[in-house]
Amino acid sequence: MNVQSTPPLAMETIDYGRPRPGLEQPSRARLWIAGVAFTLTLALLGWGLARLPGFDRAGPLACAIGIAVAYRHFHGYPEPLRTGIRFSSKTLLRTAIVLFGLKLNVDTVLRDGIGLLARDAAAIVFSIALTVWLGRRLKADAGLSLLLGIGTGVCGAAAIAAVSPIVDAKEEDTAIGAGMIALVGTVFAVAYALLRPLLPLDAAAYGGWAGVSLHELAHVALAAEPAGPDALAAALLAKLGRVFLLVPLCFVLIAWRKRSGSHQSGVKPEFPLFLLGFMAASVIGSYVLGVRVPFPAGLADGLSVATTLLLAMAMVGLGLNVDLRRLRSKALRPLLAMSVTSVLLSVLAFFAA
Repeated sequence: MNVQSTPPLAMETIDYGRPRPGLEQPSRARLWIAGVAFTLTLALLGWGLARLPGFDRAGPLACAIGIAVAYRHFHGYPEPLRTGIRFSSKTLLRTAIVLFGLKLNVDTVLRDGIGLLARDAAAIVFSIALTVWLGRRLKADAGLSLLLGIGTGVCGAAAIAAVSPIVDAKEEDTAIGAGMIALVGTVFAVAYALLRPLLPLDAAAYGGWAGVSLHELAHVALAAEPAGPDALAAALLAKLGRVFLLVPLCFVLIAWRKRSGSHQSGVKPEFPLFLLGFMAASVIGSYVLGVRVPFPAGLADGLSVATTLLLAMAMVGLGLNVDLRRLRSKALRPLLAMSVTSVLLSVLAFFAA
């Protein structure tokens, strides 16, 4: 009896190597939205944590970045969401800074801007020179020490990223340097916020101190925001002066590399356009809103809350870049040099405030 065999099960086999209908990979747009939503979620968690006793002294920004650092340490960086996270840490940060310009009085800029710019230039020269010198004394990696000195003096990871191609820095040094700047700057910013009630400085002087001495724009905002709008405006003014000086610093480094025979052609420093937006917003806030155009207090308060939320999302993006595991033996000596420089810069800037 001839029994026909059953068709092999292999004919029913699913090819898992090919995408099936309805199971396509998430689009870039969806991943971008998910990344932004992820930073928003952690920012809201930080906001809630800041309402608890003890954490309320640090504020929502510090709590948000602390949650982000902890998430990165225990769960790793959510790589598929990178584009959305970078949008929060860069674009939303700059948007928030521009919006904060509405609180800046232009008369203050015209009266104190030149003096602050001179202090900013002194802070940059001091930070770079001392970090490089200490690095040599400690026999630390010279390239990483230079990056950390620039990051400390100018604007943290953004400055490191801007000058890395100019000084032919290794990608590993750039990543480690950015991580160390974010970590140390966060510690300093939280310490500033905790010490603020004990310091004999008014709001404007405290803000100026934070703006001249802290590392990142986000760190400056983190330290100054609890002291009120006057402190925050003064801090951003001082810090943005350092950001502005990144442009001439890049040209100085290009000339130095060219003279030393190792210039990398085609490198052009990026002008911080959000600085212009900040100044434009300050003009509008000083001479238009509330003067020529009605600006209800409720709308101003709502805008302030939204701006703080944007900053908290930027803090999350910054905190997710901190990889505690990368701080190994190579980074310890440059880290020590940068930490000593940061302490001395804070002390000198405090007495100059």
